[in-house]
Amino acid sequence: MNAKRWIGLAIAGVLLLAATLVSFFQASMEESFEGFFGGAGEPFHEKILETGTGSGKIAVIHVDGIIQSGASGGLLAGGYDHQMLLDQLDYAAEDPEVHGIVLRVNTPGGGVVESDEIHDKVVAIQEDYNKPVYASMGSQAASGGYYISAPAEQIYANPQTITGSLGVIMSSINISELAENWGIQEEVIKSGPYKDIMSSTRDMTDEERAILQDLVDDAYEQFVDVIEAGRDFEREEVYDLADGRIYTGSQALEQGLIDGLGHQDDVVQALEEALGYGNLSVVEYEANIGFSSLLGIKMNELFSNQSHLTDIESWFRQNQGAQLMYLYTD
Repeated sequence: MNAKRWIGLAIAGVLLLAATLVSFFQASMEESFEGFFGGAGEPFHEKILETGTGSGKIAVIHVDGIIQSGASGGLLAGGYDHQMLLDQLDYAAEDPEVHGIVLRVNTPGGGVVESDEIHDKVVAIQEDYNKPVYASMGSQAASGGYYISAPAEQIYANPQTITGSLGVIMSSINISELAENWGIQEEVIKSGPYKDIMSSTRDMTDEERAILQDLVDDAYEQFVDVIEAGRDFEREEVYDLADGRIYTGSQALEQGLIDGLGHQDDVVQALEEALGYGNLSVVEYEANIGFSSLLGIKMNELFSNQSHLTDIESWFRQNQGAQLMYLYTD
């Protein structure tokens, strides 16, 4: 065996040893830091906001950011995590010490399906577990944010909260003229005339527009159903209010869309008084940070070529195909 092969084997051995040491170090650190970063396998933990003298607690669950599946990041990325939110609602529902829930809503809305999943959880908590849910609107609780608040027993907002935007939107961008100017032509092979509906490289036909309008109208009627049931309105009253316009918290109160004005602490106090269990503890849920996840995120930040996407690139990534949205856009 020549010298080059011996050198190659030596380098391979060093790399193997280094990889083993790194794995051992990571496992040791994970075990050492488990208490600091959160228990293994648990996505979130309970944080005490206020210790009460009575028996039981009120859980404050936060809905922050655009409501959408696949969004993940929670505490680390400061983003919305849909599955974690659903898990938190289930956890609070099943916890016998939780007597009521404050849903803190700070969102412009989001996906139709995702909003409906949260809505159904809120309904189930109140009907199946007999636990009241109060909604506390933050700076923004529009469209899907109102959709998930509507079934709550009581809804409160700040006087300057932006809410409303009751309705459905589906949008795309048409770049056909730009593509033509740059000599770009899309070649499409499709199985049916509507397979490339909402294509960004051509004008929409009247037939396609009618198909999509039917989808929007169907989702809109579901939104009207939710408001009608949650707020005990007549259907015609809902139609008058649900024309897409936004309201401040004060205007929403005048229209009967909410029950009162106040901050989160006021809502907690109102729920506590309604429950009648005395001075309860108040808790919220925080995402746990696994050491391996933290290390992986930092490594991705260092080595990923996709860490600095432009706004245009991000927009195109998030707008692939038609999406029905309960979303307020400005």
